[in-house]
Amino acid sequence: MKKLMNWLKGPTAMAALAGVAAAAVVLSVAELTGAFFTARATPVIALGSTFIDFTPPWMKDFAIATFGTQDKAVLFAGMGLTIFLLACVLGVVAYRWPVLGAAGVLLMGAVMVASVVTRAGVRPLDAIPTLAGTLAGLMVLQLLVRPLRRLSAWPDAPADTAAKDPERPATSRRGFFAAVSITATAAGIAATGGRVLSTARSNIASAREALRLPDPRRSAPPVPAGVQSPVAGVTPWLTPNGDFYRIDTALSVPEINVEEWELRVHGLVEQEVRLTFRDLLDADLIESHVTLTCVSNPVGGNLAGNARWLGLPIREVLKRAGPRDGADMVLSTSVDGFSASTPLEVLQDDRDAMLAIAMNGEPLPLEHGYPVRMVVPGLYGFVSATKWLVDLEVTRFADSKAYWTRRGWSERGPIKTMARVEVPKPFARVQAGRVAIGGTAWAQTRGITMVEVQIDNGEWARAVLSAEASLVTWRQWSFDWEATSGQHYIRVRATDGTGEVQTDRRADPVPDGASGWQAVMVTVE
Repeated sequence: MKKLMNWLKGPTAMAALAGVAAAAVVLSVAELTGAFFTARATPVIALGSTFIDFTPPWMKDFAIATFGTQDKAVLFAGMGLTIFLLACVLGVVAYRWPVLGAAGVLLMGAVMVASVVTRAGVRPLDAIPTLAGTLAGLMVLQLLVRPLRRLSAWPDAPADTAAKDPERPATSRRGFFAAVSITATAAGIAATGGRVLSTARSNIASAREALRLPDPRRSAPPVPAGVQSPVAGVTPWLTPNGDFYRIDTALSVPEINVEEWELRVHGLVEQEVRLTFRDLLDADLIESHVTLTCVSNPVGGNLAGNARWLGLPIREVLKRAGPRDGADMVLSTSVDGFSASTPLEVLQDDRDAMLAIAMNGEPLPLEHGYPVRMVVPGLYGFVSATKWLVDLEVTRFADSKAYWTRRGWSERGPIKTMARVEVPKPFARVQAGRVAIGGTAWAQTRGITMVEVQIDNGEWARAVLSAEASLVTWRQWSFDWEATSGQHYIRVRATDGTGEVQTDRRADPVPDGASGWQAVMVTVE
């Protein structure tokens, strides 16, 4: 313990701390300078986005299955720890080998610059915040480490001895920690100032709040009575915007000015079409309740939601463009570079795939694709639900690959028939007697015609289905169980409108969605 305490008081540990302080300066100066550039120009966002781009499918699936919608927060925490450790190493290297330390800082700066300039929609000038932060960090590291080289010879010397004897050290531990404290405080002020300035310069949120939505040409059909399961605790049939799941690759939510937004429709078409946001507001819009599901949703998972969407049918836009013979896919691209491959015929049929501008009666939330996103019933989001949409290219599956297709996921992603138990929760303890079981099932575009429940290995029994709103929304169910004491397993399966029973074959989400029956263990007392 004494050796550890002596090491922590020694110049090596102090050099590591200097590295951390310098890293804080790099990031804070970049944050402050980045307020005048795109949000994707900051090194943390660029590094995180680059990491996501190169994440193998199994790791992405693990992150979502383990952390759910908190996967981005976990990524930032992991990045923070990594930056901290690298900064400690660079501080020690700069203390022992000054030239190598400076080279290490410049190398890390080059990596960050490369991450920035390779992001979609980023200009070369957007590298300026990272360059400014790197240079500031390098200067601070040198200023903090240089006195330590003299301090290491006389570690107990007070600061005022330097004036009496020029051969004595020019600093002390107290002076060093004071310098680090001032540096950390300045970094914190710069980072906070950058965030405040960035928020003040952005008027996207206020523009969204001021947006007045037009009346639809065709309103959503009235929701029939009885769509909600009578079992207390079952998820609401209509998912509030704040509770709707969010899974995407954007670490920083894109901020798009609707006055500048434009959608380009091109590729294998008779004529290129360009649409402004005003064009969408003036068009004949439709409303529809649609349930969306993420391909990463595990069996029994909660990465599904149901909302009322307002938008322009994509088939009308494609009709104007005139797809050529041989085209079989539309590659949709987000402003941040994400892309999805959607079968052309799906966007041309009567399922009302749309360019959505509103969600549950209000403009799209920023994190759900404002100002425009795609909503396509019956397909997992990774091949259809592109947010912050700016480009539609009519092409062929043989010619183009989408973001996740290039990473091993399937080209087409029809949603599989699925049922889940929501009440009681896994490992719940309930009282013997009548126990209400309830949940939700979905098979978008096919509908749900039956849900069955099995207790332990007994016979399958039909649940009571709630009212059906449409074939593209989920359907809830309920079941009364006379429970006896002991541990029991509750299983559930659904049958869709084609008569196909949900398969019991277990499959991971990769490459085209999870499958299998959910089993919930409960203890009856």
